[in-house]
Amino acid sequence: MVLNIILYLVSFIAIWFGAGLIIKSIDRIAKKLKLSTFAVSFFLLGIATSIPEMAISATAIANKTPEIFVGNLLGGIIVIFLFIIPLLAVIGKGIKINSDIDKSTLILTIMIMISPSLLLIDQRVTTTEGLLLIFFYGTLFYLVQSKHGIFDHGSTRVMEFKAYSFMDLVKVGAGVALVFLSSQNIVRQTIAFSELFSIPAYYISLLWLSIGTNLPEISIAIRAVLSGKKDIAFGDYLGSASANTLLFGIFTLINEGEVLTYSSFFVTFLFTLVGLVLFYRFARSKHFISVPEGLVLLGIYILFVIYEIVGALPIWNG
Repeated sequence: MVLNIILYLVSFIAIWFGAGLIIKSIDRIAKKLKLSTFAVSFFLLGIATSIPEMAISATAIANKTPEIFVGNLLGGIIVIFLFIIPLLAVIGKGIKINSDIDKSTLILTIMIMISPSLLLIDQRVTTTEGLLLIFFYGTLFYLVQSKHGIFDHGSTRVMEFKAYSFMDLVKVGAGVALVFLSSQNIVRQTIAFSELFSIPAYYISLLWLSIGTNLPEISIAIRAVLSGKKDIAFGDYLGSASANTLLFGIFTLINEGEVLTYSSFFVTFLFTLVGLVLFYRFARSKHFISVPEGLVLLGIYILFVIYEIVGALPIWNG
């Protein structure tokens, strides 16, 4: 038991360092290629900070435990907007939301983030619905590209080999390898804890694993607060949460085209919907999340955790 916990924590620390290597290296490469700031934040860093989720999902599918990737990806969206950002708003006495994204695109992004939990209300996601989630993300990519542009005008360095630092590429490769190796152990330990406590792996993934795989997002935000900067990379958080929807669609298709779950997601969907709507209202009002607003969002997250724990108790006691 103690050894399982130690291995679990060591794996999360390894993911922290691995993701850090990836993010820093991709950021440097993007600057050399003269990519637009918004593109780097929303798409590149959004995808890069989701690499732990990719690794966990791929390993879960390989181990025939799709409920792990379901809980991890759904929980990741909730963790970002109802735990990480609100907590930093409270600790940092308010936090500024910098965003280059317009109102309509922000609403579409939130709708895309809600869509996985909506589709899971009937306890299954089909091949068609998986394709639909991928289509949603593709639509978002197209709209953001058309309004903001992925590359700065006149940039041609993307085709120049010398623009890519050998050491940065090595670090990206090392980071990816470290994340994927660590994810294999995390999935094994999640299954072990699930069997030990007789709790579906979904609940462990939703409430605990989703926090661990969002360590890159947590580290980015903590560094911003510690450096005295009251703003956060809002584009990165939107991109990371949106990428979870893309990953959900992709891994649904990989999982032989259908994902089945143990419980209804209607209440989970309601928590996600209410939380993201309130976040949107707070963020758009003054582009600032105040301490009271952060406490409200944290309160919703705490209620969500309590609800999920109470829902798991009958299974645990049974």
